[in-house]
Amino acid sequence: MARQVKDIFDALTADHDRHRILLKKLENADASPDERMNLFEEFTRELKGHASAEEQALYSVILAKPDTTDKARHSVAEHKEIEDMLNHLATVDIASDEWMEKFEDLRDEYIHHIDEEEEELFPAASDVLTEADEVHMRSVFQRRKTIEKAQAEVTPIAEPEH
Repeated sequence: MARQVKDIFDALTADHDRHRILLKKLENADASPDERMNLFEEFTRELKGHASAEEQALYSVILAKPDTTDKARHSVAEHKEIEDMLNHLATVDIASDEWMEKFEDLRDEYIHHIDEEEEELFPAASDVLTEADEVHMRSVFQRRKTIEKAQAEVTPIAEPEH
């Protein structure tokens, strides 16, 4: 893998590692509701900013590559599912057992998603990226992440009734 490709995937994985740490902190049953809310808000901003920047930098490129289109579509769909789960979780009393149950579902879904990205998508993408793709991704990711994270909000949206 070219050094530049490794740089973008290292940056994405470093974000994933920060998200894993925040998830562990959120799992802490001893956290007060205020502490948990602060962590949840931080996690939401981090995750939404990361996902938007990742879509703009990485997915915009690999969606156009026939060998990675399906994997990219799958990952973008998972981003939407995870954002919906975040929004639904924001409607639940953070001190309740229901919140922890929904959080555990979100955590499991997100961990599955980032593991899949790191183990399957990133290696597949690195095989098809050109030098121009790499330059684009590097120039877009950090700039967009800063902007997207600053604009990200906790947006409580109730689950649709079935």
